[in-house]
Amino acid sequence: MDLAPIDMTGKVCLITGGTSGIGWVTASRLAQFGASVIVVGKNRSRGQLAVSRIREEQGGHTVEFIQTDLSSLQEVRDLVEDFHKRYDRLDVLVNNAGTTLLIRRLSPDGYEMTLAVNHLSHFLLTNLLLDTLKSSAPSRVIHVSSGSHRGAEIRFNDLQSEKKYWIITAYGQSKLANVLFAYELARRVEGTGVTSNAVHPGFVSTNMGRDNGWFIHKLIRLAMRFSGISPEEGAQTILYLATSPEVECVTGKYFYERKPVKSSANSYDLDTARRLWQVSEQLVGHLAS
Repeated sequence: MDLAPIDMTGKVCLITGGTSGIGWVTASRLAQFGASVIVVGKNRSRGQLAVSRIREEQGGHTVEFIQTDLSSLQEVRDLVEDFHKRYDRLDVLVNNAGTTLLIRRLSPDGYEMTLAVNHLSHFLLTNLLLDTLKSSAPSRVIHVSSGSHRGAEIRFNDLQSEKKYWIITAYGQSKLANVLFAYELARRVEGTGVTSNAVHPGFVSTNMGRDNGWFIHKLIRLAMRFSGISPEEGAQTILYLATSPEVECVTGKYFYERKPVKSSANSYDLDTARRLWQVSEQLVGHLAS
């Protein structure tokens, strides 16, 4: 069932990975609801096209594109600096961008790419924007995870997959990191008016896998076409968490189909969550912008 329109006039929303798929649908609908929307993506031409489409379809609402390669921690810092030049508030942050790679690759900072894009970039981005989120409260942080976090673990003895790399293991670990981060952030900002929730959008037919080359990407898209749900369907729970008054004070939960559900047993391990936070801080460096 499609989400009913909610007035978001005066709200500022930032969506990573907003140039296609569920990110684009989320950005488009938030603009339709009246919010000022910042779309973040690494490809300038796709970003400009995505923003143009939203403006055309939603009547010219305030939508901007900021080009950022989230695999680079410096570019994440540049994104935050650029954002602060344009806006003094942030009501909704959607950590949506993600990647999955058949072969192990390193980020510009020398980290395993899946971990860098799916977790470290959003860990840094959220922390750098946290003061703005607090001053804009009530505000919301939405972490787009996946059912792939189930059965995964944080392999602190091989966090960068140097000993052994397998696409499913690396992706599952990064998605578990999303849930652990969502829960730990909720605990750390309790009482500030900032909520932090994770979401499983479902198996969505998107551009995931695009970084593996055209052939592998085509195979993944083919599989998604037959078994995946549409981006419009996948975005519904994200939009619900971003806009609904029903969840304004709900935090530290994992949502699927607009309902809080149990995540994996590993995602509730407090020691793992704290250790992951500490390790992530060390990997991203100084958290000041």
